Amino acid sequence: MERVVYEQMAELDDRHWWYRARRRILADLIRREARPPANAQILEIGCGTGHNLAMLGEFGHIDGLELDDEARALSEKRLGRKVMSSPLPELAEVSDHHYDLIGAFDVIEHIEDDRAALASIAAKLKPGGKFVMAVPAHQWMWSAHDVVNHHKRRYSRRSLKTLIEGSPLRLDRIGYFNSLLFPLAVAERAASKLRGKESADVTLPPAPLNAVLEKIFGAERHLVGRLPLPIGLSLFAVASAK
Repeated sequence: MERVVYEQMAELDDRHWWYRARRRILADLIRREARPPANAQILEIGCGTGHNLAMLGEFGHIDGLELDDEARALSEKRLGRKVMSSPLPELAEVSDHHYDLIGAFDVIEHIEDDRAALASIAAKLKPGGKFVMAVPAHQWMWSAHDVVNHHKRRYSRRSLKTLIEGSPLRLDRIGYFNSLLFPLAVAERAASKLRGKESADVTLPPAPLNAVLEKIFGAERHLVGRLPLPIGLSLFAVASAK
């Protein structure tokens, strides 16, 4: 990702509605679908500035992995210890068959060989360990945001399902989220393209709007993994090591 993305992440990850609501959604999804054991060994791949580490740490002992030097330094400050820096798909620093839970949230779309990435992740899980992932949905939603984030692709439900089923992982659950705000996001993106002012910048909305958006998006924690949402800006999947 470009430097500006990490700078915006570092500035906004504890205040912006998207980060705050997504953490609650992911926590509920992990609790219901992954069900890690007590004192689970957990790894977040692509932990960025470390904004998910405290949430994941509620489920057990959390390790982080991040390639960007400045983001990794902030993650280490938040975590209080070293964060690994091995890239996918090799994951050379990561022990085989060590983790009960591995998370990769908006990471796999950055990897050229996503099949090799999932095979490597499967090798790092204990037998029966869980992999929880989130990726951006719908290639037709491609925008400047994908460009500055150095995405290789956006996924359809079918393509993500095919990817996992062709890996050493067993697919347990798949579906959309960030669905309630989907019509608004599509309209805003279309309007930006028509104006010729498409922007990749992430800014903090005024406090009242930020609170409303967080409440709407965060409400999906009661739905994700329970009801099959018909469409959304993102896809999640939960898979098990065979």
